[in-house]
Amino acid sequence: MTEQHMVQLLQRRGVTIGAIAEIVFKLQRPYNDKLTMEECEDSVRAVLAKREVQYTLYTGIALDELAEKKLLPQPLQTILEADEPLYGVDETLALGIVHVYGMIGLTSFGFLDKEKTGIIRTLNDNKAAVHVFLDDLVCGLAAAASARIAHQNENAPDYSDNSPLD
Repeated sequence: MTEQHMVQLLQRRGVTIGAIAEIVFKLQRPYNDKLTMEECEDSVRAVLAKREVQYTLYTGIALDELAEKKLLPQPLQTILEADEPLYGVDETLALGIVHVYGMIGLTSFGFLDKEKTGIIRTLNDNKAAVHVFLDDLVCGLAAAASARIAHQNENAPDYSDNSPLD
């Protein structure tokens, strides 16, 4: 498996690195006025290079594709076709991606899952395909890539000299 293979897998489902990077840019630009789209795309690719992220994507996308082909056992088939709100396994799977970069990714994931920004909304609203897992996986990718950038932001305040624990 390679990052390029993951890019192709996502593209096959209608998701580009650029579309995810746009979400990352919107999340991080308020905190980093020097941020570029190229940096956001690089961060998405870095997240995609992680094996645990790749395994998570494979699993979620495979379940979506099996549901589209009506190959899942009942009642799972019906649950995924209806995108049942209480199912929750889709979010649970995506959180595996988010936790690679800590709490900042978790809060971003919650925001993205609620707001359905950009390609996430497109996936969520597309009733011609099953994207029960993919919309949440894209939330996870964007949140993790955003958190990765936040952790690397050299312009972030450094509180180490003012710690009340000193």
